This record gives sequence, structure tokens and C-alpha cells, in this order.
Amino acid sequence: MSSMRISRRTVLKGIGATVALPLLEAMLPAASAAAPAAQAPRRMAFIMFPHGAWMPSWMPTGQGPDYTMTPCLEPFGEHRKDMIVFGNLLCDKGYPNGDGAGDHARAGGAYLTGAQPRKTAGANFSCGVSADQIAASRLGDRTRFRSLELAIDRYRATGNCDSGYSCVYEHTLSWRNPTSPLPTESNPRMVFDRLFRGGQADAETSARNDLRSSVLDSVLDEANNLSRRLGGNDQRKLDQFLTGIREVEQRIARAATLAPVDVPPDFGRPAGVPADLTEHMRLMYDLMALAFQTDVTRIITFIVAREGSDFRYRMVGVNEGHHTLSHHQNRPANLAKLKAINVYLNEQLAYFIGKLKSIKEAEGNLLNNSMIAFGSAHSDPNRHAHDDLPILLFGQGGGSIRTGRYMRMPPRTPLNNLWIAMLERFGVPNARFGDGTGALQGLS
Repeated sequence: MSSMRISRRTVLKGIGATVALPLLEAMLPAASAAAPAAQAPRRMAFIMFPHGAWMPSWMPTGQGPDYTMTPCLEPFGEHRKDMIVFGNLLCDKGYPNGDGAGDHARAGGAYLTGAQPRKTAGANFSCGVSADQIAASRLGDRTRFRSLELAIDRYRATGNCDSGYSCVYEHTLSWRNPTSPLPTESNPRMVFDRLFRGGQADAETSARNDLRSSVLDSVLDEANNLSRRLGGNDQRKLDQFLTGIREVEQRIARAATLAPVDVPPDFGRPAGVPADLTEHMRLMYDLMALAFQTDVTRIITFIVAREGSDFRYRMVGVNEGHHTLSHHQNRPANLAKLKAINVYLNEQLAYFIGKLKSIKEAEGNLLNNSMIAFGSAHSDPNRHAHDDLPILLFGQGGGSIRTGRYMRMPPRTPLNNLWIAMLERFGVPNARFGDGTGALQGLS
């Protein structure tokens, strides 16, 4: 390795572009008995899908590392050693608790907060602070962006979306405080501009940038100069990283040229995003990986489809709306289609997990230093159940989590207890919020 040392905050600057770098060996202090090498930062992402799962095809049998994989979990076969499957986690505030109908809105609002959303379709909505924003308030100033809030559906914060509940509860997971929800971004181009074009993504800036060369072209000279001064491992890592940016950039440009497809109005896909849902999801996952790799943020939330979504997953042979189908009435044909949707969404997540594992960092890879939580605030959607949820956790959290097992917790263990345990490993000890009763035990 080259003896050259550079700051972890080093960026490549070009005309209208600022590109943060991945963690390079040249950014780490030399190891010694008195001062061991610095550790890579820890990251965490909270990813939610709607309408639960067909639970007999999701929950494993057995316990610990010897559990039996189920059909819904088969997409994670090559990542089995990198994940924990949980049982008996509860999102109690998804239940009415005296508030009547509206389980989808409540589930969206309560997923990361563990708080009971106020039943209102007006501007006086209220929920609770979310786990990601507790982390952002304590440690978010260490990165360019405190946190990143993403979704597939276009953000909607007004109107009545579910039995008297404001649409805001379905359209965000992140609450800075009980009355301050954070809007999501669904357009990959806008996310890319925010990450690599100085955070400016308004129409005038985008039009001006379109007249310029690409982000990489803008910083290429500086990147080449830096590469010549790096050691061999860092040169390869920098080349892999820049190639990844180029690929995402080209895919975003190509997506903008594709003809739109007919989608239900309920889905609300905005202009400028890929017409193909799989490409849309994978672009968002690629951008999440780039955001972690460049350390522009360490905290991300992502809604792969909002609660109440009635999108039709025709790519896997499902012509009925997801929400409609989720009330399956135990009909075999409906259950098979619900399972097909679960498998499809899990396949997209498996792509993201594989991406993180492919990015080398320090002595391991990006997944080793991350905590990726994936799940739903529903279990059986037919009865709007919010107990025994389908929840997965990927990554070792910098060596603080023992993966490769099925953990069936005591019945009605609050989901917030898992979030509290993740916050502890992220550097936020003794967090208390929502209905959490303390950090989930047994992760180490």
C-alpha cells in the first residue's frame, strides 16, 4: 500500500459535481500497538414492504442456525449466513387500540416509531419520533446528509388515504418529531443529483446539468491524478467505485428515454423514473449502496411500496392489486399470488445485499459494517394482524451482531426493542421511544 495518507472527507470536485470517495486504505491511519487501524463506520437502513406475507411460506421451522428455509426466504439462500430471521415481534400500535379502522395508515406510521398515530386526515397529524431520526439527531452531523428518505411511490402528505387517516402516515417512515414527517424521494435522477451534484436537484439545475458532461466526466482528471498516487488496492477500489457510478448514471439516462407503461393511478409513479419496476427498485438500491460507500450518509429509510398500495405485479403473473389480494380469504389461488409477490420483493432485496457484499471495505465488506432491517408492520394481512411480523436483519453491524440464525422471541416482543438494539450498536445507547421496553437481547 502507498504511504500516502488522505482525509476521509476527501472529495472529487468538478463543474457542478462533488463526488465523495469510498473508504480507502489511504484514509486509515497505519496500525500500531499504540494506535490500531481505524474501523469502518457503521450504517443502517430500515426498509419496509406493505401488506405482510403468507406467513406459513415465510416463517422457518426449527431454531438457531439449523432452521429450515421457507419458499419466501429462498431468494436469500446465498446470504443465509448474513441474516437473522425474527419471530414474535409485534407492532402493537398498528392495531386500533380504540381508533377503529385504518390499519394500513397506522402500520406505516408505527413501523419505526412504535407510537399510535393520531386519527386525522387533516394537518393536525401526529405520530412519534422514529428510530432513524433518533440516530440522525445524535450522529447525523458526521456525514454530508443526516439521513436519506427514499420510496418507490411518489410522496403524498395531504388527503385521506385510509379510513380517516392522513396520507402522510403511509408515505413516510421518518419522523423528526411527532409532528414533523420527512418527505421521501422516489425519482432516482433526483437522488443522484442530490448525492453527486451538490444537493441541488431543482428544474433549473437539472436542465443546466444536462448541457454539461456527466458527473464522472467532470471529475475524471482529478480522479486520475488521485489514482496515480494511491496504492494498488486503493486504485482497484477507486476504479470499481467510479465504474459503478458510471453504470448508475447510464441506467438513469436510459430510463428517461423509455416509454411509460400503464400503472394503476394508486401507484403514483412520477415522470422521470424507470418505466420498469424492477429497474426502479434496483436503481434505488444501487443509490443506497453508493450513499453508504461514499459515507455521505449512514442512515437510510426506504419504502418499497406504501401501505395500502394496490400495485399489480404483472411481472410475476399477478394481475390483481396487492392490497385487494392481501385479503386472501385463505383461497389457494390468492395465497399463491401473495407468496409470488413476497418472493419478488425479496429477490430485489437480495440484489441489494449482494451489492453490499461485493464492495470491499477495510478488512471485510460494506455489509459487514451495516445493519439492514427489512420487514412489514403486518403479518397476516387478511386479518390485519400486527404480531409475529416478517422481519429480517442483514449485516454484522461492525462485528456486533451474530447472524446466520432464526431468533424466535417471547410472544409480543415490541418491534421497537430491535430498533433500540440497533441504535445501541450504531452509537446511541439507552434510547427510549414509542412502545419499546429496552434493547432486544441476544443479537451478539
